[in-house]
Amino acid sequence: MSATDELLCEVDADGIAHLTLNRPQARNALTFAMYERLYELSRSLDEDRAVRAIVITGAGDRAFAAGTDIAQFRSFSTPEDALGYERFMDRVLGSLERCRKPTVAAIAGACTGGGAAIAAACDLRIATRDARFGFPIARTLGNCLSLGNLRRLSALVGAARVKEMIFTARLVEAEEAKAIGLVGEVLADAPALRARAGELARLLASHAPLTLAATKEGLRRLNEAEAPEGARPGDDLILMCYTSRDFREGMEAFLAKRPPEWTGT
Repeated sequence: MSATDELLCEVDADGIAHLTLNRPQARNALTFAMYERLYELSRSLDEDRAVRAIVITGAGDRAFAAGTDIAQFRSFSTPEDALGYERFMDRVLGSLERCRKPTVAAIAGACTGGGAAIAAACDLRIATRDARFGFPIARTLGNCLSLGNLRRLSALVGAARVKEMIFTARLVEAEEAKAIGLVGEVLADAPALRARAGELARLLASHAPLTLAATKEGLRRLNEAEAPEGARPGDDLILMCYTSRDFREGMEAFLAKRPPEWTGT
């Protein structure tokens, strides 16, 4: 399948763009090509005057997205691979965050890793009662989040909860996610989620576009520390994790479905 088949886009008669992460056989884990298509769609839909709101969801009801397809990390061999990946991700998620159209993440099932990062970059999040959120990287891969991802998460739930989620590697259940402000609504099941996502998107589409766009951009500017040219804040942390023996061990253990053996090196 091509990235076009794996990330579907359809604009309905109400001007709602429906983006569907379409790898249900892999719990909608994203390939690099899918991320690139998300970047391109974020930019093109932003410029399309016929589009008034965007809904992102995952195919099926098992997962919104279970992160990045881990097999792709096997090609990493240099510090530049690690920095390049995180900068690529910041470019993709930044394009979604900067999109002037209101975005709704409609989440059923697992929403982890890169999937949770996409949801955090959206303006509103709604979920089914069986949804689960988290970044279990301390238990699985041994990598880290970029400063951009940490900023988005801490703006949603606070730094203390971000640390608790990542340190314990636990997944947050839907009702707790609502209580801490990670999602705004919890729906009974996938059909109810789809209906509510459409209803919410149509409501947003009926409101003043410039008011929504100004609010989005103003809040982004309040929360974002612009990165300087060259080395960026946090590059040392990315390199510490992605070039470690532990990251290689975590990746291979994940793919082999065995527990990793951490050494801290």
